[in-house]
Amino acid sequence: MRMLINVPETVVSDALRGMAAAHPELTVDVERRVVVRRDAPVAGKVGLVSGGGSGHEPLHGGFVGVGMLDAACPGEVFTSPVPDQMVRAAAAVDSGQGVLFVVKNYTGDVLNFNMAAELAEDEGIQVASVLVNDDVAVTDSLYTAGRRGTGATLFVEKIAGAAAEEGAPLGRVEALARRVNESSRSFGVALASCTTPAKGGPTFDLPAGQLELGVGIHGEPGRERRAMMTSGEIADVAVHAVLEDLRPSGPVLVLVNGAGGTPLLELYGYAAEVHRVLRERGVAVARTLVGNYVTSLDMAGASVTLCQVDDELLRLWDAPVQTPGLRWGR
Repeated sequence: MRMLINVPETVVSDALRGMAAAHPELTVDVERRVVVRRDAPVAGKVGLVSGGGSGHEPLHGGFVGVGMLDAACPGEVFTSPVPDQMVRAAAAVDSGQGVLFVVKNYTGDVLNFNMAAELAEDEGIQVASVLVNDDVAVTDSLYTAGRRGTGATLFVEKIAGAAAEEGAPLGRVEALARRVNESSRSFGVALASCTTPAKGGPTFDLPAGQLELGVGIHGEPGRERRAMMTSGEIADVAVHAVLEDLRPSGPVLVLVNGAGGTPLLELYGYAAEVHRVLRERGVAVARTLVGNYVTSLDMAGASVTLCQVDDELLRLWDAPVQTPGLRWGR
């Protein structure tokens, strides 16, 4: 097994120890598995908490900081965190203004965050939750009832985080997060499977010379398999799938997101093809972000996420952010 690890059983703990060493602006509880911005709770500010299985870095711990999340709860690889982690995170960031849970639509995450919300409210913490379900590839999947939550999670956390940083009340932050999710759609493609530390081999079989269109971020099956295609041909399929569902009437944010095993040289080339398709369809691009943000361990491939924005959403997107995985304007 060619992985830069000690043993599979300590992968998450080892990564959290490294995060603590590299980012003193964060408080990282390795044993209880909660990552919190060091200045939390921030007086007068709504707290934002998210989380999910490890293996998608920098999502979510890498998005903790000024202008984005206040805390994140990492689970085991591709496994939901437990309610105790979420309650602990909510208590750590609650300033009395309430806490928003940002939840990707996977069965374990939904169940555990719902339970955590009930437990936190029993402790006097006001909690609202927003479900992210942006993936247009399939309706139901291996771990999901309904659409999967993928790249739009970044848009939700950034824009809602900016509003919270400005002092917006919980109801307003929640409404913005819902609006961003409803305005976003994603589509992913895999060129090679990812490898989990526990298994030490590919998580699914993808024969040489084939790709998976509409793959999920855990390697869940997509819409179909085809013979290998060019970057431009893949962009045609992915962007058309998103636009057929989103049907934007205004400018969009574009996220060209690497799955973890695709170099930036390829991602920027793919971004050029995504822009070409949008131009051909008459869709204006407001901002573009290219890189590895919502990954699937070492999977080769990429996803495209589009979010229709107005002046308010664009202003909040452009607002300063300072996290390990995303930073500008400070």
